[in-house]
Amino acid sequence: MSTDAKTLYGILLDRMGLSVKNGWLDEQGRVYIIFPVQEVMDALGCADNKATKLFRELEKFGLIERKRRGLGKPNLIYVKNFADPRFRNRGKNDSGNADSEVQDAAKSRGNKTEWNKTEGSEPDPFSSDAEDELDERTRLEAYFMQSLEVDLLLRVCPDEKDTIDQIVNLLVDTCSSKRRMLRVAGDDKPAEVVRSRFMKLNADHIRFVLNSLAENATPVRNMKQYLLTVLFNAPTTISNHYTSQVNHDLYGGW
Repeated sequence: MSTDAKTLYGILLDRMGLSVKNGWLDEQGRVYIIFPVQEVMDALGCADNKATKLFRELEKFGLIERKRRGLGKPNLIYVKNFADPRFRNRGKNDSGNADSEVQDAAKSRGNKTEWNKTEGSEPDPFSSDAEDELDERTRLEAYFMQSLEVDLLLRVCPDEKDTIDQIVNLLVDTCSSKRRMLRVAGDDKPAEVVRSRFMKLNADHIRFVLNSLAENATPVRNMKQYLLTVLFNAPTTISNHYTSQVNHDLYGGW
């Protein structure tokens, strides 16, 4: 499965929590979300054909099921989360319903049928289950430990252990945030865009960030915001940095 498909799957799983809180169930009691292609394009910064391809890739791996409604209405998306029984949607031929927790959420919030309310509602960070939050943080920490090759980084840069740990914790904190907007580089950016960018980071990006910190001669007043900015920009600035280095080596600084 491609990295972008994994990122999209993570975004869709986040939306499942919102649907549970809003009581979004179909007639069979299955939890669904609304996430149009345009929102995928905005979240991942990709074109229409790429977004459509990613949906098909997730369907191929059995991670989502789309139900077309026609009449210009967006598809209903059923996300299969095999790790969390609350979201373990079942197939079309299975008459089983979602867990009672989901049913209670539906009853408490009434019959909400306008699809756009899913997009406009935000989960209450103070009502989220502590155990679920811990599971999410554990999953994210494991993801970044692997994708950033932290064990290798610690062997190559043993003196940077504290900074590497700080970076991992910051990425986990940011990606597990329930806020819809996150402040990066002085601007409020959609949380899903920030998460998407961070989920694409690898060990090379972290080494680039460590080098940037070492070369920075200006005192940093807010290390958290500084790291957020450097990490968010790393995928684009690293390319420019290495291109500049190559040009310097080839043309003697001209």
